[in-house]
Amino acid sequence: MSPAAPNDHPHKILLIGASRGLGLAMAAEFLKKGWNVVGTVRGKTRTLLHDLADEFEGRVEIETLDICEPDQIAALHEKLSGRIFDILFVNAGVTSNKQETIGEVTTDDFVRVMVTNALSPMRVLESLEKYVPATGLMGVMSSGLGSLANNLTGTRELYRGSKAALNMFMRSFAARYSASSRAMVVMAPGWVRTDLGGPDAPLTSEDSVPNLVDVLLSKQGKPGLEYLDYLGRTVPW
Repeated sequence: MSPAAPNDHPHKILLIGASRGLGLAMAAEFLKKGWNVVGTVRGKTRTLLHDLADEFEGRVEIETLDICEPDQIAALHEKLSGRIFDILFVNAGVTSNKQETIGEVTTDDFVRVMVTNALSPMRVLESLEKYVPATGLMGVMSSGLGSLANNLTGTRELYRGSKAALNMFMRSFAARYSASSRAMVVMAPGWVRTDLGGPDAPLTSEDSVPNLVDVLLSKQGKPGLEYLDYLGRTVPW
C-alpha cells in the first residue's frame, strides 16, 4: 500500500481505538482514501499505528486514551479543543467466555465487559461530539450479536448484552439529538479474525473493513441513526 497523494483540505476522522485489529485496518483504509487520521492508542508503547504514521508522513496523529479512564477522556477533550472532524468513530470491545450463561458470569467480568463495551464508548461520544459539525458523522463499533431480534441461538450472553446495551444507549443519544442533521451509525463489522474475533471467524479484515469504510462514507449526509452491517444492510434492533 502506498501513500495517497497529498490533499490541501483532506477529510479528517477521529478514530478511537486504532492500534490494532479493526481500528488499525480502518485507519489504513481511510488513509488510502486520502483522509487524515487522528487515532488513539492505550499506553506509550509503539504500535502498528505508529508504523502507519511513518508510512503516511504528516497524515496521522496519535493520541493516548484508555476509554475506561474518565480523566483521560477529559484530557483528550481539552487537547482537541477547537478541532473539527468529519467523522468521529469509537471502536472498542472486549469479549468474555462464550459458553458462560449470564448467571455464571462473575460480577467483576460483568462490570469489565459492560464498562468497556457499553459505558465507555458512550462517555467518549458524549465528550467529543461537539467536535463533529452538522454535516459530520458519529459512529460506534457494535456487533450483529447486539441484535435482540436476531438472537436465536444464545451463547456469548455477556458480550451480546453489552453490545445490545451500547445500541440502546446510541438510540437514546440519537433521540436527544433528534433535531441534529448529523449522521449516526451503529456498525456490525461481521465476525472477523482479529484478537477479539478469534481464529474461527469466517471473515478477514480485508473482507470486512474496506466495505465497512465505504458504508460509513455513504452514510455521510444522511441524518439520523442506523444499525448497519459491513455490507450496508440494515440490522434489526
